[in-house]
Amino acid sequence: MPILRAFLALVAGFLTMAVLVGVITGVLIRRVPEWVGATGHPRPAYVAVNLAYSLAAAIAGGYVTAWIAGNNRTLMHILALALIVLLLSGLSAIQHRGMQPIWYQLSLLGLTPLGIFLGGILRIRVAGS
Repeated sequence: MPILRAFLALVAGFLTMAVLVGVITGVLIRRVPEWVGATGHPRPAYVAVNLAYSLAAAIAGGYVTAWIAGNNRTLMHILALALIVLLLSGLSAIQHRGMQPIWYQLSLLGLTPLGIFLGGILRIRVAGS
């Protein structure tokens, strides 16, 4: 069932990213709300930390996708997830237009697909050795 495995790989990779970002964001908002800042206007330090953990979550998501996809066209699955996340990030950037700095939106737009690709390549290298 290669189609089912491909679907599960994409869903698992996306959920890995979403859960990691959601949990870390939730913990930060609950533990240090003054550091996070007002909704729509985050503090610069929080933005930098958010970019870092979003990149780490994307790497984990790419790794999980490649791991579940196995040897069944792994690179294609990684690129598919990166494209899905790129499109969703683009929609989010449009939705948050004017509420967040443009450099932050563009950074997320580029970093998350790159992180997915790096995580997938990492898994390919680990599995290959």
